[in-house]
Amino acid sequence: MRALLVVNPKATTTSERSRDVLIRALRSAVDLRVEFTRRRGHAVRLVREAATHGVDVVVTLGGDGTVNEAVNGLMGALPEMPAMADAPPAERLPALAVVPGGSTNVFARAIGLPKDWIEGTGVILEGLRAGRSRTIGLGRADDRYFTFCAGLGLDAAVIRRVERARSRGRVSSSSLYLRATLGEFLATDRRHPAISLERPAETVIDELATVIIQNTTPWTYLGDRPVSPNPDASFDLGLDVLAVRQLAVAKTTRTVTQILSPRTNPHGRQVFQLHDVHEFTLLASRPEAFQLDGDYLGEREKVRFTSVAQALRVIC
Repeated sequence: MRALLVVNPKATTTSERSRDVLIRALRSAVDLRVEFTRRRGHAVRLVREAATHGVDVVVTLGGDGTVNEAVNGLMGALPEMPAMADAPPAERLPALAVVPGGSTNVFARAIGLPKDWIEGTGVILEGLRAGRSRTIGLGRADDRYFTFCAGLGLDAAVIRRVERARSRGRVSSSSLYLRATLGEFLATDRRHPAISLERPAETVIDELATVIIQNTTPWTYLGDRPVSPNPDASFDLGLDVLAVRQLAVAKTTRTVTQILSPRTNPHGRQVFQLHDVHEFTLLASRPEAFQLDGDYLGEREKVRFTSVAQALRVIC
């Protein structure tokens, strides 16, 4: 079995010695090639080229951003893969294995891997030797795929603020995200909701302040606590949506409290939700912050979302 290991040395929390241990462990099970990413987007090209040259498994060591790039590299290889009548993407593409090496590792934990990279590596080795995998669906935002979440509005603006703080040397933590959320909430234009949601043959839902999209649950973690605005989201279904109509202090506090509670699902007049949706478009009257899988991708005024079923095989 041929495998590519993609390592993001900036994102991974493992030491160089630990990486050497991981590489030796993987080489005991597969014919392994190792590549280190050098810049943002590099993993997309590495994985796409490996997929078109017959690799059987792509393994990532890094955070959710590295996973997202690997997934986009795999899906980008589809036009060059052998044609198979009526076969879903998962049957035509190499499998994906994820070693948790980032600060949060939402995707790895969502597919049931342990948070610790050593335990996660053990699970992956067992899966490779036993041929055990799971087929999952993906989300797509315009021409880019995502594994667990997307957002337009406040949550993306928070990620933007966190990324800027990390570029100045701050360490990613739950407290950093909480401070960024408060700062962005106070800075945003809360009186004029700018986002509309359109679906084929459905009434337009307008005056939305922020929109969260999930392809699975959870949406993120606060420490070890899973947080999920859309608790019924699943890799096996379409996309789930939660939108907040206004960011008034009292109403928003109530909604955030509901989101953080493990016993109460978000509800109320200012909350709009959709479950298992396969296509919709978000339009904004002004540029809004946009994120996929926890990576800030700039500002957008229009994004088309689709669900892609049976997109990927994951070793788990």
